[in-house]
Amino acid sequence: MRAFIDQIWDAEIVPTLTDYIRIPNKSPAFELDWATLGHMDRAVDLFVSWAKPKLAALPGASLSVERLPGRTPLILIDVPGAKGADTVMLYGHLDKQPEMTGWADGKGPWIPVLEGDKLYGRGGADDGYAMFGAITALLAMRQERMPHARAVIVIEASEESGSPDLPYYMDALADRIGAVSLVVCLDSGCGDYERLWLTTSLRGLVGGTLRVDVLEEGVHSGDASGIVPSSFRVLRLLLARLESVETGEVIVEALRAPIPPERLAQAKIAAEALGDAVFDKFPFVAGMRPAVSDRAELVLNRTWRPALSVTGLAGAPAPGSAGNVLRPFTQAKLSMRLPPTLDAVKAAQRMKDILEADPPYGARVSFHADEPGSGWNAPKTAPWLEASLEGASQKAFGAKMAMMGEGGSIPFMGMLGRKFPEAQFVVTGVLGPNSNAHGPNEFLHIPTGKAVTETVAHVLAAHAAR
Repeated sequence: MRAFIDQIWDAEIVPTLTDYIRIPNKSPAFELDWATLGHMDRAVDLFVSWAKPKLAALPGASLSVERLPGRTPLILIDVPGAKGADTVMLYGHLDKQPEMTGWADGKGPWIPVLEGDKLYGRGGADDGYAMFGAITALLAMRQERMPHARAVIVIEASEESGSPDLPYYMDALADRIGAVSLVVCLDSGCGDYERLWLTTSLRGLVGGTLRVDVLEEGVHSGDASGIVPSSFRVLRLLLARLESVETGEVIVEALRAPIPPERLAQAKIAAEALGDAVFDKFPFVAGMRPAVSDRAELVLNRTWRPALSVTGLAGAPAPGSAGNVLRPFTQAKLSMRLPPTLDAVKAAQRMKDILEADPPYGARVSFHADEPGSGWNAPKTAPWLEASLEGASQKAFGAKMAMMGEGGSIPFMGMLGRKFPEAQFVVTGVLGPNSNAHGPNEFLHIPTGKAVTETVAHVLAAHAAR
């Protein structure tokens, strides 16, 4: 089975992903004209043209491209399973993050570069490989005569925008999808490339724009400073209502949540498995150190505790063009990562109340939140699934599996958790050290893609046999 999977990856998946990387198929939040530019349709056509011939080898399999008015398209693949078996859903997406600066010479978001085991370019690992891996796993199972349940593969196209279109498709397709007993999501990360990593939780997210206005227009700083408070200083005061300047700890109790005992234990095990890779996977400048020294605490900081980042600024010229002017306003894009169990809608309202209340010096302050996204905490793993995952990791990677939460968000998971409360979840992926999803020099680690594909086959076999 491994030889079969390797052959398809090398001969077909990697070349097709190379073509996919060339398509600047940015998610709707970053490309308002996506419907007219045609990049989304090109990506869909590429995926469909690869999948249809493969599905011919799976009796009864069907593929459709669903298009709700005003929504991004969705690819739905239905592969019949063993008689009387229930349904497994396998999930991925084909939209991408925007370009980002800082790519190495010769590399770029839409420039595929194959270096050894790494395929550089935007979207290969996040999350273009998912459909190809899912279909290849099913093909491998058929070759090995391994039964599986009915498999429904869902490939959406708005995930990087927070999956705003997906709930509409889930409602529209509910009767065709049916009851799901196992969800396999291939859009997550891995702590290293040596073993299978199971994602046990995902943080939620409140993004938004905070603006502080102090003047109707800019004025000479020598004339106004000391009389007119700086809009940037007012912004700093407001941010200090949310986090400690010294430690970065979020100090608002309504934005925090208790960490379950099993997640504390798993964080310690993950920290021991990773060692310094907990932090040295990040490109620190010389002399820079992590927020704390305890590795397990770093894992919990990244996966369970809230954290505030300022991801964008407006209202200030570049330093080389900055005159002695006290600026009229400062605008900041905020990203508040939330504990997996916290209600993001309530968190967004609490942030707005805190930031806009009693503005310093009477400044004009506004906070406009983006669509909040709650996190997700996996249900307790059934014994059959835990055993199959451990066995799959040993077979595909040659090492014991590890469990850890992820710091990012996959809105789809929380929604599915509510829609299928009895389902088991396998959330994994190929985004490991230095793969830099959303940033420059993003890459897909091909051996891990192959091993995850093999893992899916083993887990689906165990699901059918449980």
